[in-house]
Amino acid sequence: MASPQLIKLNRGFISDGKGNAVIAFDTKTLNIIKTIAITGTDADGIIYDPFSDKIFVFEGDGKATVIVDPEDLKQVGSISLEGSPEFAVADGNGLIYNNLEDKNSLNVIDTKLFKVIKNYPLAPCGGPTGLAIDKENQRLFTVCRENKGMSVIDINTGKVVQTLPIGSGVDAVIYDAANKLVIASNGDGTANVFKQNTPDDYTLVQTIKTQYRAKTMAIDLSTHKLYFSVTDYQPGTKNQIPNTFKLLVYRP
Repeated sequence: MASPQLIKLNRGFISDGKGNAVIAFDTKTLNIIKTIAITGTDADGIIYDPFSDKIFVFEGDGKATVIVDPEDLKQVGSISLEGSPEFAVADGNGLIYNNLEDKNSLNVIDTKLFKVIKNYPLAPCGGPTGLAIDKENQRLFTVCRENKGMSVIDINTGKVVQTLPIGSGVDAVIYDAANKLVIASNGDGTANVFKQNTPDDYTLVQTIKTQYRAKTMAIDLSTHKLYFSVTDYQPGTKNQIPNTFKLLVYRP
């Protein structure tokens, strides 16, 4: 589940995987505007594409992306992805890049044509999850659970130019363009911070200690603070302890 914000309409959008829906809400009042029924199953990743002015919802089990109009608040299309999608990013110029977790590959989606136009293999990446973009240098950063690696990809060629070791159970990755940092958050209670020396060269500069399963992450690019959402778990299990949800906040 995720929530992109459409500022001009004061609307946010949340994917509801169990309800096969997208929930539109008012970002000022947080009141629900509409629950939008969508086709397919397992709605998960969700982003706003400014080029097409549409919301794209990525369905793991449905192996598709559903397209929602943020003004009319209804589904207006869908695209078969030929694999189970994870995170996606938009370049703002009519292309969306999307990891396929079960195919170890990356789709390029044209938001003018509403179709997949390319697919790049991500080897040695296995089980890609999080994805971030460096628009200026035309690089993508994909993080992968099976090989515990972060791969740097040349957008123009699809070539993997460097793969770096990270922690286990990775989920998210972000790129801080101002500080030239790439950060991967892992379920093992760590976050790896890499310095971008050049578009094709990166070095590990810090491993942040977070908390077990603090793998969902966001950044405020104005303050450069990192936010990790997490709950406490019963020792040695994945069983959550009720009423322990919190945000971990880290300063740069």
